[in-house]
Amino acid sequence: MVVQLSKREFLIASAALSLAASLRSANAATAINYWHHFASQSEMAGLAKIIQLFAAANLDVTVTQEGIPNSEYMAKVSSAVVAGGRPDTGMVIAERFADLTAMGALVDISARVNNWAGKANLPDNRWTGMSQDGAIYAVPAYAFVDWMYYRKDYFEEAGLSAPPKTFEEFLVACRKLTDPSKNRYAFGMRGGAGAFKYVIDVMEAFGSPLVKDGQAAIDKPAAVEAITFYADLFRKEKVVPPSAPNDSYRQIMEGFRTGQTAMVWHHTGSLIEISAALKQGEQFSTAPMPAGPKAHIARVAYAGNGIFKEDNVEAAWKWISFWGETDAAIALLEATGYFPASTAALKDERITGNPIYNAATQTLEFGRLPNSFVGAAGWSENVVNPTFQAVLTGQLTPEQAVDRIIEGLEAALR
Repeated sequence: MVVQLSKREFLIASAALSLAASLRSANAATAINYWHHFASQSEMAGLAKIIQLFAAANLDVTVTQEGIPNSEYMAKVSSAVVAGGRPDTGMVIAERFADLTAMGALVDISARVNNWAGKANLPDNRWTGMSQDGAIYAVPAYAFVDWMYYRKDYFEEAGLSAPPKTFEEFLVACRKLTDPSKNRYAFGMRGGAGAFKYVIDVMEAFGSPLVKDGQAAIDKPAAVEAITFYADLFRKEKVVPPSAPNDSYRQIMEGFRTGQTAMVWHHTGSLIEISAALKQGEQFSTAPMPAGPKAHIARVAYAGNGIFKEDNVEAAWKWISFWGETDAAIALLEATGYFPASTAALKDERITGNPIYNAATQTLEFGRLPNSFVGAAGWSENVVNPTFQAVLTGQLTPEQAVDRIIEGLEAALR
């Protein structure tokens, strides 16, 4: 989730980070830097708290953070790898791991991880998106856990006793919750920037794989059925706002917060924003993503931190491993909603005692990692996204769209 800071918000976050920096020892032996793409006020507040906690526990290390816009992060890392100027440490998300390792941006930290007590709190699936060919390149820190937000009060008004568990139940609920005369729609569909994520998820939920053994493996009939179902929420059922073809994160979130929509699909990272506008457990609640006819798809995208150069490796390791500490993980959760990767943190009463987190805990049991292959990001953003938009606007049929998506995937894998 990327939210641009207002001037006031920027000053607040900067002040918080300055306070954290002031707590470090003036005689810190080693100074390291950290590249990340946090941007929102909540993310910056969470980062400030982690730096503060780290500074109190590691007086011999100074961390300087540098925020890079999400859309520019990979380009800046690539340039640093080619021309020099790598950071000591940096953020690593599962979707970009294949590209980062392909360009040789990350240092192998396998030996350190295997001798680290904190590894016991990170199950094998946490490392899948941070490892390649038996080598580990980043320490998992937190997760974006997909779930559904729903207006509990709207469900009660419509006589719906529980959130939908399947796509079939989802469609039934959508029909009951939509009332255009009140400018109320059931579902905040993301048809603009970022739409590709849910298009891909729905395709897999209808039984279509994407890639097998490095080759495109989309099942065309299943994919056509999936895109028809998903697009028809707008084209035929009209249970989503008319603005859906252009709605991205900000629009779907505003629609839910202001009461225009009754359900929205996103991840735990938007919990803080929604909780600031609506009352947990009264006006809104959370639920696992509904299951498709062939598979129950929800992504658990682990994000972590890696070492980008060997110069200050001891200090860099202290910093990236610190994110696995329970207090650091809970501090980030409380500021942002980003779910801890550590099982020790998940047992903390601050999580187990809050029912709003139950859906995320359930999703950890079946959630899948995001698709990760070289070229995945470009194909998703530059092919899947505009192609689905073209279906919504009537420029392409679902069949034509799937043909274009398959052709684009084949090209990306060459």
